[in-house]
Amino acid sequence: MHNIAIISSSVRIGRNSHRVALFFQNYLQQNALATVDMLDLYLYNFPVFDERLRMMKDPSPEILDFAQRITKADGVILVTPEYNGGYPASLKNVIDLLYPEWKRKPIAIATASNGQFGGTQVMTSLVFSLWKIGAWVVPAMYPGPKVQEVYDENGTPNDAEGVNKRAKTFVDELLWCIEAGKLMAKK
Repeated sequence: MHNIAIISSSVRIGRNSHRVALFFQNYLQQNALATVDMLDLYLYNFPVFDERLRMMKDPSPEILDFAQRITKADGVILVTPEYNGGYPASLKNVIDLLYPEWKRKPIAIATASNGQFGGTQVMTSLVFSLWKIGAWVVPAMYPGPKVQEVYDENGTPNDAEGVNKRAKTFVDELLWCIEAGKLMAKK
């Protein structure tokens, strides 16, 4: 069984994108698709990093834990809100913290917003940042429009059938990329 890390990237009080992260955690576990490792940046409470991990003289145990969990993951679901057309500084902070840990790592992007477009405006800048560090961005996305209305605080959607159908397409693409990456690594 694959190990998928879910990065819940918002650190704001009252964040709604975390509902989408919880939904994917529940979805993967309930359908026995993968083991899940939730990496909640709110709980990490990282400072702004002034250097990449590999250049740090004395990284904290939390930094080493985060890096090890990303390394161990077969793939990542990155859940991000859209703030004024961009992604949160907390996410940029951890993307820039690591480098070899992201190399060829399949990353599926789920976006969320309170509006009708579901955070899709954040995709361009986020994909570019991930591409620049060598991550493998999965060619599927999961926009979460009106997230505060669609998911409750535990990640349970009010339209389970419709949300699960979209999630299946998204997760299937991530799982395919994980398998393809493993096959290529054997060559």
